Amino acid sequence: MATDSTVDDVAIRPATRADLLDISRLETRVFDEPWSYSAFEGFVGEPAFLIAELDGSVVGYVVADWTATYNRDFGHIKDLAVDPAFRGHGLGRSLLQRAVSQLLVEGVRSIKLEVRESNTPARRLYVEEGFEAFRRIPRYYSDGEAALVLVFEPVFG
Repeated sequence: MATDSTVDDVAIRPATRADLLDISRLETRVFDEPWSYSAFEGFVGEPAFLIAELDGSVVGYVVADWTATYNRDFGHIKDLAVDPAFRGHGLGRSLLQRAVSQLLVEGVRSIKLEVRESNTPARRLYVEEGFEAFRRIPRYYSDGEAALVLVFEPVFG
């Protein structure tokens, strides 16, 4: 990591309204098409809207929710970001795992996400965590790039 800290020093906890400015600033630094501050506001209180915090600073977050349907609730990983200075140490994986676990606790049977076709590191992480390619959506992003829809369907014994 950027300091002598390790991923073990990072606390993952539910996001609060007080975190939104830091989340929004990180979003703007990380993404070419960032969400607005108000977009995050709508997810405060969702059990799978989590932040990674180190020494009082937000160094990552994940936004996920679910939709209740008849006997087949599904989750959606909507946004996942890690401060570039803290990448490569498993923080994104930890956030993803915690969000998936929370969605499963809430009773979802499958989880989907969209990822830029060119985002090889993210795609690799998602596949390593059990997500599988479902379909490709051409021109999904405003710059014309396609998105891949990946799906995770846990095996319940």
